[in-house]
Amino acid sequence: MQGGVEERTDEPLSVSAALALAKRSLESFTVKLIGEVSEVSNKPGYKAVYFSVKDSGASMPCMMWLNRYKAAGVELRVGMLVELTGRFTLYAPKGRMNFDVFGLSIAGEGNLRLQVANLAKKLEAEGLMRPERKKQIPRLPEKVGLVTSPRGAAVHDVLRTLRRRFPLATVLLAGVAVEGESAPLGLIAGLEAVRDAGAEVVLLVRGGGSFEDLMPFNDEGLARAIATLGVPVVTGIGHEPDTSIADMVADVRASTPTAAAEAVSPSLEGLESELGVRGAALSGALSRRIERAFSVVERIAERPVFADPNMLFAVEAQSLDLFEDRLQRAIPLNLERDRVKLRHLEDQVRSVGATLLPRFENQLAMGASRLHDLSPLTILSRGYAIAKDEEGSIVKSVDGIEANEAVCVEVADGRLDCTVNAVHKITIETISFGGDDER
Repeated sequence: MQGGVEERTDEPLSVSAALALAKRSLESFTVKLIGEVSEVSNKPGYKAVYFSVKDSGASMPCMMWLNRYKAAGVELRVGMLVELTGRFTLYAPKGRMNFDVFGLSIAGEGNLRLQVANLAKKLEAEGLMRPERKKQIPRLPEKVGLVTSPRGAAVHDVLRTLRRRFPLATVLLAGVAVEGESAPLGLIAGLEAVRDAGAEVVLLVRGGGSFEDLMPFNDEGLARAIATLGVPVVTGIGHEPDTSIADMVADVRASTPTAAAEAVSPSLEGLESELGVRGAALSGALSRRIERAFSVVERIAERPVFADPNMLFAVEAQSLDLFEDRLQRAIPLNLERDRVKLRHLEDQVRSVGATLLPRFENQLAMGASRLHDLSPLTILSRGYAIAKDEEGSIVKSVDGIEANEAVCVEVADGRLDCTVNAVHKITIETISFGGDDER
């Protein structure tokens, strides 16, 4: 190689040598570029993340080793605008060129889009975008709230459309800033102001603009205010390629301010046509109902009951006669049957009583005899006595009595009040028979 230019030779190179030459050339310099992510492959177990970036004229495959990708802190998604730093390289076995990415960051507007996308995911997970949460638009609102810039073209488009389509509506206008850092707070205040003034539906509109210009409509506070406002909100943010967070949580999303005004207002032609159809249907329904009612009245007038009043109670009168006859025959029969049954039960009771009484008399006599045998009076009559202390408790042992203590001795025919002169305790010895202890 001379002067940085490799010497040329007429000898042909092998495929491997040619690719190696190209690989050395490509990897000799570093490139920084910007592109839109068109596809991403980040499968578990892979050592690298494979993706492609494109612009309007070309597409390029890229790869980034997993440790570098995690260190970058950016989650690649299709449509993201990214800035890459790396070098071209060749995978010789397949003859494929890749861009080996060293550094990865979100470029310009792409960072804003990432923030908006993350917020959209968060609010969607909370249920703020669920279809069942969205409120119905009133068919004919008498008061329409309008929140927008008072100096933009959007306010004139909305007023012109409402004047043409539904001039009966009253417009409650809240003029606020739609760009800048303070715009979200102004938009929220405007929504609450027209709601408090009695608006049945609110239009939140602005004209077109860049993605950065529309960022106030991607504010989380504004999104939550729309979701909890209490009245339907229709957005018309005039930027068809992008959908803002406000569009996602609104009850209806229109593409332009004019379309938003049309969404809440019926056209005069449509109202006239609908009223004509409904009037004809109402007239026909009433006519048919009157005809049916007239036919019913005619059929009722032809019934025999209206020609002969006795027919009205004929069935009931005959039923009363029949029931009276059955009652007069049933009462004597039932009384006689009850008398026979009562006599039969009386005989049964006497028969059973005659068999039960002797058994109970015997049991009573035996119980009285046993009670007499167990009576303390009977025991006393046999010569025994009962000693009680001063408190009236029976003396069962000499341990509870001391000398000179008064005791009461009950005998068969009376009671003796005595004083204890002395206490003598009997010693009981235990004698055992058999065994090794026998003496």
